[in-house]
Amino acid sequence: MLHYLMTCMQPLFLMIVFYLNYLVLAPKLFVAGKHRYDLLINVVLLTVLGVALHYWMQYTNEVFPIASRITATAYDTIGTVSYIVRDSLNLAVFAAGATALALARRWVTADQQLKEAEAERAQAELSNMRNQMSPHFLLNTLNNIYALTAIDAEKAQEAIMQLSKMLRHMLYDYQQPTVALKDEVDFIRNYVSLMKIRLPQSVDVSFSVNCSSCDLTVAPFLFISIVENAFKHGVSPTEPSFVHIQIEIDKVFRRVTLDIRNSNFPKTAQDRSGHGIGIIQMRRRLDLLYKDRYVWEHGITDDGNTYYSHIVLNT
Repeated sequence: MLHYLMTCMQPLFLMIVFYLNYLVLAPKLFVAGKHRYDLLINVVLLTVLGVALHYWMQYTNEVFPIASRITATAYDTIGTVSYIVRDSLNLAVFAAGATALALARRWVTADQQLKEAEAERAQAELSNMRNQMSPHFLLNTLNNIYALTAIDAEKAQEAIMQLSKMLRHMLYDYQQPTVALKDEVDFIRNYVSLMKIRLPQSVDVSFSVNCSSCDLTVAPFLFISIVENAFKHGVSPTEPSFVHIQIEIDKVFRRVTLDIRNSNFPKTAQDRSGHGIGIIQMRRRLDLLYKDRYVWEHGITDDGNTYYSHIVLNT
């Protein structure tokens, strides 16, 4: 029993080296960039423990010569140095392993903290966007109704009814993380109807959708920005114009496709209403909510007459 306890000194030294590096030296020195101090302390520690372990085992073999079967010739100068080097290298392996594990733990912890901080930042940014989008959208809509009051009071009253439906959607659904796609489509339909009221007959507006029984959900107000943009940049007061909006739903793959094409009448440098806030916010919201799950292609056709915006969203 005593011989067994004395021979346990080797695994005990290995544990001391491992946990001293894992809990103290690696976190406080190596991870902190103080590599020289960590190396110096380990060299001294491993040398001292290697020497101590050798002489302890030599003493154990002298106390129990029959069990050890070690002859005296094993303890000449060369043998002593070789045993010390061997024991020190064994301890060094455990020290290196402990340092590697400490580094891995630090990297994993740092990565988790980075992801948590990114998630909190993204949530705060998204909340800020929501607070900005409601006034931005309402401002545009009220400007439309204001212009309509000077043209046709009856149509203005109808526009106010359409707006009340949209405001109801904003009031009860907008604060939720997701809403039924059907409700979002109804919101866009009401907006298009509101826009058609104030537009002249020369503007060709179409809106088609195939999700009457669709049960998918999306983030609220996800598409309204580019719908607004289509009317803002696609309608001319003097030339024939068009705005065509189409929404396709693939229930099997839970995919939503929005395709908007409008005549291209970009605003002049003097007309800076909105400053493109809606489009910028939409891109950012898509990146935050549907990263790697959407494709958005938009631009002007080769003839320069049509602006297109095509979004494929995997919910």
